[in-house]
Amino acid sequence: MYPFHSIITGLQRLARALPVLAVLLFPVPALAAESQLTLDHFSVVKLTVKAVPDARSARTLGAQREGTGVVIDSSGLVMTIGYLVTEADTVELATADGRKFAANVVGYDNATGLGLVKSLQPLPVKPVDFGQSAAASPRDMVLIVGFDGVAPAYIVSKRPFVGYWEYLLDEAIYTAPATVNWQGAALLSREGKLLGIGSLAVGDAIGQSGVPGNMFVPIDTLKPVLGDFIANGRATSKPRPWLGITSQEVQGKVIVTRVTAEGPAEEAGLQAGDIIVGLGGQPLQGQADFYTRLWKTGEAGVEVTLDVLKGNRVEAVKVKSIARERHFRSRPVY
Repeated sequence: MYPFHSIITGLQRLARALPVLAVLLFPVPALAAESQLTLDHFSVVKLTVKAVPDARSARTLGAQREGTGVVIDSSGLVMTIGYLVTEADTVELATADGRKFAANVVGYDNATGLGLVKSLQPLPVKPVDFGQSAAASPRDMVLIVGFDGVAPAYIVSKRPFVGYWEYLLDEAIYTAPATVNWQGAALLSREGKLLGIGSLAVGDAIGQSGVPGNMFVPIDTLKPVLGDFIANGRATSKPRPWLGITSQEVQGKVIVTRVTAEGPAEEAGLQAGDIIVGLGGQPLQGQADFYTRLWKTGEAGVEVTLDVLKGNRVEAVKVKSIARERHFRSRPVY
């Protein structure tokens, strides 16, 4: 068993000596010539986003968003978590010394949940090197670097992540103790290489233990599609069917907690409180099974039949899926 209580107590003490810890953990060449370590050495910038007018995502994500971006090449490409740039109207990047740079959204990959923006001017920040997230293991010490500072942590588990918004990662990286401003934060190895991008704060980082922490999207999930992502704004694979359902799993049952306004599920008559018990006449075994089988029915646009418990009666509800990106509003062109 991991000595997690000892780990967390030790990390809290270490956090009070962050500059020293950062110097010891990260062989940043510029340190010899610098009197003070700045976030630029860790290849991160602050990212500020204003959503388009009447953004459909504003209800859940807000019209003004703030997080971290990670500089990944010398041309000004910056990786972040995708929900920050969904329906973005304007994007601004800021370095540690307060200089600001306008940027455009390159794309958002629904499968990984990662977003990519590009500065309109060269950034005075050295790009990060990619690590191998597959090689990272529980008990590895890491640094979580956000626009507001650096936090030491440990990887405490690697396991699937199932999101309530029709999202599934076969393997995510979980760290503890929890840190704030995780959105888009860089997860760095001891060698200073990028292992993942911050996505969420979670209440159970280890699994059935109640230890809070953070979830990161592994960088290895991006590598196979990065070229297409840059060229086309997304992976070239066929878009998955999306229904616009927010759900919760309870004892293997998929309970609808909300339907997206003007989305396919709402148009089909689904409501909060409905329980999805089957897909295509076959019973479901929870959210992960629901998503996996939904995505196997075909590409976006396919019609699926859900077996839905409404009150005390099961009804067959046909839902015409769409590509998730079709639901969001585009940046206005003047």
